[in-house]
Amino acid sequence: MEDLRRTPVPELQRLYVDERRDLPCGGLTALKADPRAGARAVAEKIERRNHQAQAEGRRLWRLCAFELPLWDQGITLVGGCDEVGMAPLAGPVIAAAVILRPGARIKGVNDSKQLTPEERVELEPEIRAQAVAVGIGRAEVHEIDTINIYRAGLLALKRAVLALDPQPQHLLIDARKLDGLTMPQQPIIKGDAKSITIGAASIVAKVHRDRLMAQLDGEYPGYGFADHKGYPTPEHLDALERLGACALHRRSFAPVAKKLGLIPEQQDLFAPPKKRAGEAR
Repeated sequence: MEDLRRTPVPELQRLYVDERRDLPCGGLTALKADPRAGARAVAEKIERRNHQAQAEGRRLWRLCAFELPLWDQGITLVGGCDEVGMAPLAGPVIAAAVILRPGARIKGVNDSKQLTPEERVELEPEIRAQAVAVGIGRAEVHEIDTINIYRAGLLALKRAVLALDPQPQHLLIDARKLDGLTMPQQPIIKGDAKSITIGAASIVAKVHRDRLMAQLDGEYPGYGFADHKGYPTPEHLDALERLGACALHRRSFAPVAKKLGLIPEQQDLFAPPKKRAGEAR
């Protein structure tokens, strides 16, 4: 370990922290015993990084709890799907469906809501690189206003799954079930935080919708869609008051309907619609 002791501290930092090169056998122990405080600080950084990597490995293993038994049974085409954009006052609902290759481990994948925009953008190409297939589905504003937001979310999810090629042998879905699909479906409550496949789909969907709303901001200037993505922020509500509703606004949502003098049709955004008299269950 004399080579390490002769290596200047800035060089140790560059090689083993910045460039993440592997230490020689026994190197970490040697650095921890190095009389130089800077070398010991490098050892602490390496040790902290190793602990974080081990913790992330355990988290990813838990995140594959639903996929692993299926992969072990030879079910290699396991799909996961999730949607975003249920609560905004404007813009479509976007859903993504993803089939990851068996054994995929993507560091950092989680429920998209737990990640920063920068983290999501960084993860999205890695997800696509490790995916067998990715499908995108959307429900347009007029569909949201016609069939309600709950059904529109299901429609976007179904379209995303049908866009997959190949089709999944088994589908993991966040706490709901889609009609008209032939593959087995497994609803998972809070699935985007419990399944690596659903979590990956949530990230792809969120990045796709954010980019779309930024693009639409250029077509409908003044509302700030690139910033708030259609969500009911104070800035968006102020723009709605100043400019009125545009073609992207969901007229069945209360703030928009009130601005237009309409009766809001969708008070409870996330509850399934009540059955009408005589409607089949």
